[in-house]
Amino acid sequence: MTYLYFLTAHSIFRWLVLLGLLFALIWFWRGYAQRKHFGKADDAIRHWTATISHIQLMLGLVLYGQSPMAKYYLSHPTELNGEPAFFGLLHMVLMVTAIALITLGSARAKRVQDSGMKFRVLLVWYGLALLLILAIIPWPFSPLAHRPWIRTF
Repeated sequence: MTYLYFLTAHSIFRWLVLLGLLFALIWFWRGYAQRKHFGKADDAIRHWTATISHIQLMLGLVLYGQSPMAKYYLSHPTELNGEPAFFGLLHMVLMVTAIALITLGSARAKRVQDSGMKFRVLLVWYGLALLLILAIIPWPFSPLAHRPWIRTF
């Protein structure tokens, strides 16, 4: 039963991650294009976008430890097609990579002094992460794995 709660939370939280990244990218683009000073609000958006992503990662790691598909894949690692391979390998590795991009971009932006460069660094790193996340989410129309828009108990 705990597995279903985590699965639902992970499904719902993905929308927070996506909306947070989209909002942050629009916000950072505006700051970059208008040559604004990188202030407290910008830094808070950088921080909270990364934090939301890390929470989603933690939910995903808990799910990975409980997932029947991941367990199946780990006991049959040579089977590289189908949903067990998608959830046991592809989804996990690429999502961890996307969160790493967000983390690295956030850390790098904190070290940059120039406001324009801070916005640019965040745009590049968060933008790459968003593209990777969009590509590997198990959308209802995905050829790799099909899941509903929102998972419920």
